[in-house]
Amino acid sequence: MDLFEAGLQASMEKDQPLAARLRPRRLEEFIGQEHILGQGRLLRRAIQADQLSSLIFYGPPGTGKTTLAVVIANTTKSHFINLNAVLAGVADIRRAIEEAQERRKLHQQRTILFVDEVHRFNKAQQDALLPWVENGTVILIGATTENPYFSVNRPLLSRSRVFQLKALDEEGLRRIALQSLADARGYGHLGVQLDPAALEHLVSVANGDARTLLNALELAVETTSPDDQGRIAISLEVAEESIQRRALLYDKEGDYHFDTISAFIKSLRGSDPDAAMYWLARMVYAGEDPHFLFRRMLIFASEDVGLADPQALQVVVAAAESFDRVGLPEGRFPLAQAALYLATAPKSNSAFAFFDALAAVEKEQEEEVPSHLKDASRDSEGFGHGANYLYPHAYRDHWVAQQYLPASLQGRLFYQPSDQGHEEHLRGQVQRRREVQLAAMVEGLSAPPEVLTFSPPDKQREQWLQRVAGEVSAQLAAVRQHIFSSLSLQRHHLVLDLQARSGLLVWEALRQVPEGGVWALCPDKASAVVLQETANHLAELDRPVVLHGPLCRLVQLVEERSAGQRFDAMVGHHALGSLAEKAEIIRQLRVLLRPGGYVSLAEAVPRRAQRLYALAALAGVEEEIGERLVRAEEAIYTDQDNPQVNWDAPDLEALFREAGFTQVQMRVEIQQASRRLSAQQLAQWFNPGGETHHTYAHYLGRWLSEEEVHLVRRAFERELANKNVSWSSAQLFLVAR
Repeated sequence: MDLFEAGLQASMEKDQPLAARLRPRRLEEFIGQEHILGQGRLLRRAIQADQLSSLIFYGPPGTGKTTLAVVIANTTKSHFINLNAVLAGVADIRRAIEEAQERRKLHQQRTILFVDEVHRFNKAQQDALLPWVENGTVILIGATTENPYFSVNRPLLSRSRVFQLKALDEEGLRRIALQSLADARGYGHLGVQLDPAALEHLVSVANGDARTLLNALELAVETTSPDDQGRIAISLEVAEESIQRRALLYDKEGDYHFDTISAFIKSLRGSDPDAAMYWLARMVYAGEDPHFLFRRMLIFASEDVGLADPQALQVVVAAAESFDRVGLPEGRFPLAQAALYLATAPKSNSAFAFFDALAAVEKEQEEEVPSHLKDASRDSEGFGHGANYLYPHAYRDHWVAQQYLPASLQGRLFYQPSDQGHEEHLRGQVQRRREVQLAAMVEGLSAPPEVLTFSPPDKQREQWLQRVAGEVSAQLAAVRQHIFSSLSLQRHHLVLDLQARSGLLVWEALRQVPEGGVWALCPDKASAVVLQETANHLAELDRPVVLHGPLCRLVQLVEERSAGQRFDAMVGHHALGSLAEKAEIIRQLRVLLRPGGYVSLAEAVPRRAQRLYALAALAGVEEEIGERLVRAEEAIYTDQDNPQVNWDAPDLEALFREAGFTQVQMRVEIQQASRRLSAQQLAQWFNPGGETHHTYAHYLGRWLSEEEVHLVRRAFERELANKNVSWSSAQLFLVAR
């Protein structure tokens, strides 16, 4: 680069819009999108580790898609090529591929190809990329405002991870605005004073779009003259002149168009006039064609209201004709009237009877029209067409019982009247007449009736997870289902397994949060090593973070691994029940949870466990000894010094509430299962034990003599050894937020 080129580049950078000059260069400068870039999230880990796979960033304008690509370009050691799909063609793609191949051959360097507005590429252009993405010549990063599941070829999409970026919240927009006034690349050298009311106006009207915010702020600063002290003061009036109309995200041919009309129709169907007015106003404000809205409401009047209110269709037709005569802006009154009428009308989708009949036509063998229903004006004499037809007007109530369906379909029901509005009155009449027709068939007047749920899929990973998780018993699988069904996990969430001995919950969590992350706490180093070795079958970025140590040191263990780490959800199976420090552990869980986070636990309740004395008749044992046996066994479960049994469900609930959890839901399930008691199991229970390991016989020895314990043992062996018994257990499912 010579002196003139350097000067030209510096001049161009200086003349760039504010939004371009302030584009973040490092991950630490990026504001917003915490759901995919927060600490511990998959995308952040991949960028920091420079282990990117092909990505597609999808989201509305001004949310940071291109900026994120710039951050990746500044972070990665890979060669970075930038293309814009609006300007680039197949020839540009070929040049980029050739450059990537040369870099790989000469320098052993990977190439990242960033394609902005990737949805603008046609099928041929996207197909031209596919083989090079597949063989790893380039790592594709695409940015699009259109739904990639509709605008990106399926083969290309299946080889990419999709990350959705959301509109920025108000706090994020405020930080961006204030940063622009303090940063030397922005207006840090001008001493701009921004009135708080002006800032709030800019943030509100920008509607989540950082580019819109910065463009408005740039216009306000550049068009405001400095005062005597050289300061530029941006008042509310100046801000209102710079950005007067809220930037609504709406594309008449894109996702936002279809999403908004979908919300409008669903609000009408849900009989919510307030929501219907809101979505209607959004579409009108964005410039939607009112004829399109009337067309959708005409369909709705038949599809979702139907005969529950036969006037609905007429009202919408009249409103549409009124609009054509009046035009805008007054035509918005009949538009709103039609929408309000549909939202408040009784609903029935019985018109779908036609589509049930259509399905029958497609599937059933075609039959002739019944003879008595055929046209009698042409060949009644030769073939008897129309003979035996009963003319309804000749009968009382202008109706007579006769069959109008082909023989194979007689008795088949298509129309199902609802119990809403006008159709409720039709329902009884239709039902009564059907009953008479059915009786006519039974009596032989007609032929007998016919008896009437994005990351790309990784098959190897999925098969491995299913195999590992599938090794648990059916009962454990049911417990796992209970634990996860209580959570509203999203794919980008961070989950912590509080007691990951076997990985029962770890593998399910990995399946449910593929773009998030999973942490696992093992009680000892041995189980942690086994879990880590098992997880080594997964790709490095997909593996869980494995810790080992006691649960009472959870905060310390997490902080040592990643300071400030917080989780969206915690799960546990038999995590707390046997521990003495339950209150302290629950307080630590609260510290490590994000606001709104959940804890979902399944805990056995030993206090409600099966009593052995209830399984045996104890033949040959004196009644008085049997009574002491009962007291001895009950004493096991009321020992206040034993953390395994000195609690019940209400105690655990109280500890969670004391720790600051505002919502605690519990359910205790009593489970009955057939269990075979072996002679070896009984021998274990009646083993004398030691000072630290107390057995069943040890506790009986507090109430019974050695000889009496031996007597009870012989009775148990006679009646229970090697036999199946009905075993009762209590399982507590707790969800706290």
